[in-house]
Amino acid sequence: MAVDLGATSGRVIVGRVSGRSVTTDTVARFPNEPLSWPDGLHWNLPAIYQNVLDGVRRAVRDAGDVRGVGIDSWGVDYGLVGADGRLIGLPYHYRDARTRGLADELDEAALYRRTGVPNQEINTLTQLVAERRAGALDPSARLVFIADLLAYLLTGQLGAERTLASTSQLFDPAGHWSEETIDAHGLPRRLFPETRRAGDVIGELRAGLVDDLGLRAALPVRAVAAHDTASAVAAVPAAGDDVAYISCGTWALAGVELDRPIRSEASRAAGFTNELGAAGSVRYQKNLTALWILSECLRTWSRDGRARDLPALVRAAADVPGFTGIVDPDAPELARPGDMPGKIARFCERTGQPVPATEAETTRCVIDSLALAFAHYVGQAAHLSGSRVDVVHLVGGGANNTLLCQLTADATGLPVVAGPVEATALGNLLVQALGAGTADELVAVRAMSAASSRTARYEPRGSPAVETARRRFEALLAPAS
Repeated sequence: MAVDLGATSGRVIVGRVSGRSVTTDTVARFPNEPLSWPDGLHWNLPAIYQNVLDGVRRAVRDAGDVRGVGIDSWGVDYGLVGADGRLIGLPYHYRDARTRGLADELDEAALYRRTGVPNQEINTLTQLVAERRAGALDPSARLVFIADLLAYLLTGQLGAERTLASTSQLFDPAGHWSEETIDAHGLPRRLFPETRRAGDVIGELRAGLVDDLGLRAALPVRAVAAHDTASAVAAVPAAGDDVAYISCGTWALAGVELDRPIRSEASRAAGFTNELGAAGSVRYQKNLTALWILSECLRTWSRDGRARDLPALVRAAADVPGFTGIVDPDAPELARPGDMPGKIARFCERTGQPVPATEAETTRCVIDSLALAFAHYVGQAAHLSGSRVDVVHLVGGGANNTLLCQLTADATGLPVVAGPVEATALGNLLVQALGAGTADELVAVRAMSAASSRTARYEPRGSPAVETARRRFEALLAPAS
C-alpha cells in the first residue's frame, strides 16, 4: 500500500501487481489542514498519523494480503525527535511567517555551489536558522522529514530518505549531507540522521500496531522515492531519455532528469534546483506555484457566495479569448493566501494588460500563464543542461485539465503526453514492488507505469498568437531576472 501525503490532503492506496501492470484502489482519503497556534502555523501530525492508521486498517480489511507500506510526502518540512525518542512539538508549516525575509540574508551563491538549491523562505535550512536564532533548537534533537517521521512513528526507526533530504538546501546532490553548509550556519551535525535510498527496508510495524491493526504478522515499511515529486517522476511513462517532465498539482515542477547536478551561476540565476530522484538521478527543475492559484480563486468566489465548479470553469475558459492578460505564476504575491482574483487583476493592471472581468476570464488567465511558464522553464532546463527534449510528459492532477495540456503543447511546440494523474501513488507502489535502486529497475518501473496508465497525447498547434504571448511572458519575467 502507498501512503501519499500531500499539503492539502492524504490518501492510502492499495496496488495489486499482476504480470506487467498494476491496478490501484483508493481505500482512504482525508484532509490535511494546518493548525494556527499562538506560536505559528503547524501541521496537525496527530491527525495525519491517526488517519494513516485508519487507512492502513481499512486496507488490510479490504485487501487482505498486504505485503508492505511505502510513504511519500511533500518536502522541506520536518519534525524534531529528542534524545529520548519523543517528538518535540508539532512540525511547522512551510508557510509559517517565522522565515519571512530570512532567505535574503543567506549567501545564495555559496549555498548553490554546495547544494544546488536556490534560496527560498520555505527551505529546511531557512526554517532551521529561524529556530536557532529564536533559541528553540534542541542541540540533542534529530531532524526527520514528514514521510520519514510517519515511518518513525510506525517502526521506531530514524533516518532520512535521500530524495526528501535533497529538498532541504542542506544536502549535496552527490549523495550526502553538506557538512560545510551545516557548520557554516551553526547547526549541530547530530541533527542530521543517516540517509536511506529508495527501495531500502526501513523496518517492520511496531508490535503494538500489529495487534491494534488486527494483522496476522508485522508489515515491512519500505523507503520509496519519498518526496512526492520524486515518486511522480519515477512513474513518468517515458520509453526514452529525450523527455522533459511537468509534475502539476498544487505546485508544479518542470524540468529534466540528469546524471549530474548543474550548479552554474546561470542555473542559480534562473532559479533551478537540483533534487535527487529514484535510482540516484538528479531532477533538474524549476518549482513554481500552479493549481493552488485556481484553488485560491475558487476559495475566494465561494466565500463571496459565488461557489463555482472547476471543470465547468475550465470549459467556460476555453470559450473566451486566450492570452489577453497573463501573470507570472511565481510572483511572490500569488504564492500567498488571500483574494487571488483581486491579486491577478492588480497584477494585470500594474503591467498594463487587460484585466479579467469574469470568473471564466480569470480562469483562462491562470491556465494561459501556467502553460507559458511551463514552456519557458522546460526550454530553460533543456538549454542550461544541454539536454535534448522531444516530448513533454505532464503528470499529476494537471493531466485532467485538457485546456492546460493543449496550451502547454502549443506553447512548448512539443507533443505533450498527459498522465498518469495518480503518478505519485503509482511511483510509490511500483518502487515498493520493483525497487528503484538501479537504472534498470527504474526502466522497469516506467514500463509498468506505461502499461498501467491511461494517457492522452496533445500535438502542438502552430499559432502566431502563442509566439507573441511567449515574448510577453518573458518580458514579464525580465524585471526579476
